[in-house]
Amino acid sequence: MIASAVVVRLAAIAALILIAAGTARAQVDPFEFEVYPYQTLGMGMAELETLNSFVPKGHSTGDDGTSSGSYPSNHMYRTALELTYGLTERIEGAAYLNLAHPNGASLQYAGSKFRLRGSLFEQDELPINLGWYVELEWHRTPQFDTTQLELELRPIIEKDYGRFEIDLNPKFEKAIFVGPDKNEGFEFGYAAGIYYRALRELSPGLEFYGGIGLIDDNDPLDRQQHYIFPVLQGELAGGFEYNFGAGFGLTRGSDRIITKLNLECERFLGVLLKSAVGP
Repeated sequence: MIASAVVVRLAAIAALILIAAGTARAQVDPFEFEVYPYQTLGMGMAELETLNSFVPKGHSTGDDGTSSGSYPSNHMYRTALELTYGLTERIEGAAYLNLAHPNGASLQYAGSKFRLRGSLFEQDELPINLGWYVELEWHRTPQFDTTQLELELRPIIEKDYGRFEIDLNPKFEKAIFVGPDKNEGFEFGYAAGIYYRALRELSPGLEFYGGIGLIDDNDPLDRQQHYIFPVLQGELAGGFEYNFGAGFGLTRGSDRIITKLNLECERFLGVLLKSAVGP
């Protein structure tokens, strides 16, 4: 009975996410299908992660689906290399290198990102765990994204119900300083996840990603993007963690199918860096 009530409550929260999206146009970030939890890296620890996605069934023209440039999304492979370092016990910094392989073209540099993420209060001190996230994204190649410089802000909200974990990441994005969109307001998007901690090596979950455009001028529903990803995640031998899944577009503006594979290594890299800098 308790498990059934939890499932119903989680489904209601997921539905609210999609309903709220109907009132708020952010482009889904296809280089980072990842939902952030409350917990950050410990001070002095480092993590290397590779975020990979492939669109087996997308759009055949540019600026549709997950494409924000002239390259079409169909058969697009993207990878982001992320290096994260714990600056304090509650704040981490990260740098990303984005690479993409359009259909029929070679692997190309697509841009860079830099971010800070932190946690607020002690874990479980409040009924929900709260964090924050600030990101600066630089799109050097307009064929992948015509917005040259973009600021992203997101609160991080986490709540546990027994073995279930809920992570909510509302996203507020704005083009800044340069480009034709620099005078426009904030766009709204979201990333969210519901996970069931079954086994350390293998646990299921559902992730949700979407974007609806400018807060004061939403995209029509058929132009918005909304995805649901059934995922499997867990920890492998040697300190490696994975998150794998297939995403399904829920609107005409979405790509039909996207696959993703995230791999991260914290333990080995962190030990190496700690050894290098000393106690």
